[in-house]
Amino acid sequence: MKAPRIVLLHATPVAIDPIHEAFARGWPEADLANLLDDALSPDRARTPDLTEEMIDRFVALAHYGHRIGADGLLVTCSAFGPAIERAAAELPIPVLKPNEAMFAQALSHGERIGMLATFAPAVVTMEDEFVEAAARLRPSATLTTVLVPDAMDRLRKGDADTHNRLVSEYASQLGHMDAVMLAHFSTSRAAERVRARIAAPVLTSPDAAVVRMREMVTGVVPVLSAMVYP
Repeated sequence: MKAPRIVLLHATPVAIDPIHEAFARGWPEADLANLLDDALSPDRARTPDLTEEMIDRFVALAHYGHRIGADGLLVTCSAFGPAIERAAAELPIPVLKPNEAMFAQALSHGERIGMLATFAPAVVTMEDEFVEAAARLRPSATLTTVLVPDAMDRLRKGDADTHNRLVSEYASQLGHMDAVMLAHFSTSRAAERVRARIAAPVLTSPDAAVVRMREMVTGVVPVLSAMVYP
């Protein structure tokens, strides 16, 4: 039987390794294809709002992914929510937002949810998406976001160790939460150090997304590993 093809749509190179590692853990049989526009993320960072031009670029990539045989499309950048929604409305295949599955998992842990973010332009749309998820799953839930300055810049320069240290240090502000989410695919690199610093469950978007995408494409609900529910 042919393995399902999952197209990964990237707006930054730093998201690629974390999602490939998550697939290796959670769905190694999947046939992965990568589409990268590495100008999307810096272009997004320079504008206060997601422009129609960026949405069009994003949706064009999604359509190309469908044309190359995608059975499902997983977006790995969290700053393009409206563009993902448009692509999902136009394509006849499952399209998954990067944090959709992680939000659902976090809300299963309780009402007080924390989020560690490193890319400021993504925070507003992520918080809006969390509110929507909470309205469906746990209306009394609240979200506290902590933005970690300089971490993303360090990672883009190749200094993953400093990135991970900074994220783990800021995690101490959220140790009292029922669950803590690492906001971006790139932030998942810091999961081990964050878990060593706080007692709250720490969730990563790549692992959660792999579980959900596999379910959407195949109908199989895999057994969740300790990487997803620590």
